[in-house]
Amino acid sequence: MKIVVVGSIAYDAVETPAGKRESQLGGSACFFSTSASYFTEVGIIGVVGNDFAPSDRSMLERHGIDTTGLVEVDGKTFRWTGEYMDDINTAVTLDTQLNVFGDFEPTLTESHANAPYLFLANIDPNIQLKVLDAMISRPKWVASDTMNLWINIARPTLIDLISKVDMLIINEDEAKQLTGQNNLPNAAKAVMNLGPKSTVVKRGEYGASLFGKTFSFAAPAYPLEQMIDPTGAGDSFAGGFMGYLWDLWKILTKNHYARLPYMAAQWLVRRGRLWAGTHKKSNKKRHQ
Repeated sequence: MKIVVVGSIAYDAVETPAGKRESQLGGSACFFSTSASYFTEVGIIGVVGNDFAPSDRSMLERHGIDTTGLVEVDGKTFRWTGEYMDDINTAVTLDTQLNVFGDFEPTLTESHANAPYLFLANIDPNIQLKVLDAMISRPKWVASDTMNLWINIARPTLIDLISKVDMLIINEDEAKQLTGQNNLPNAAKAVMNLGPKSTVVKRGEYGASLFGKTFSFAAPAYPLEQMIDPTGAGDSFAGGFMGYLWDLWKILTKNHYARLPYMAAQWLVRRGRLWAGTHKKSNKKRHQ
């Protein structure tokens, strides 16, 4: 496999102005891997309970995702309940039940541990570090995500992790919180001073910005008249981003970097979820 992702697998209950849905397959690892699978081979590392539907595992496998690292244990799968009402850009968490995810200890197969690309999705930085340390050889490219919770309660460990990755993918508010910088370019520069070669700042409906040591680039979001469910859009963006990097690494331009995967994330927001059907046959059109 080309990319390995470690993260959460969840069942989401979400309410938006477009309606309410229960027990939808979600979690950072699912959103990332499904999006990245449009471009390359992906392996997923995570844990689910014995309430995890076989049809959901089959859905991931239909996308060509390797699920040998998706471990099922006694108990219930991680559950998240939230809503997007007054501000579609901001999720309001109503309930979180970690269940089996609360005791998650990732186990890597030899194939996982030799993957050239690694994405450490938004989970406890202690777990992210364990996975990185478990790699047999240092991957060619390591990217990670994080959130305000870990900035608040696990900052020293998070800083240690950030110093060991090639790219941090983070939203604008969290970049400013992490660095104490209110100006976006200064915040991105401060992130890179912690160790990463580059950083991507997600800006919701305003797009994303890519910062390197000697360059920066901003890509707008694809304009939508109606948004159904933005849950997982950031994880889907990261999956599209890394999948596209792998697929076209040698011929990328900075403009290509940020634009295509953001369209993939906006597709999710517009349709509600990425689980709507198979994708391989239409992949060529998407590249064009």
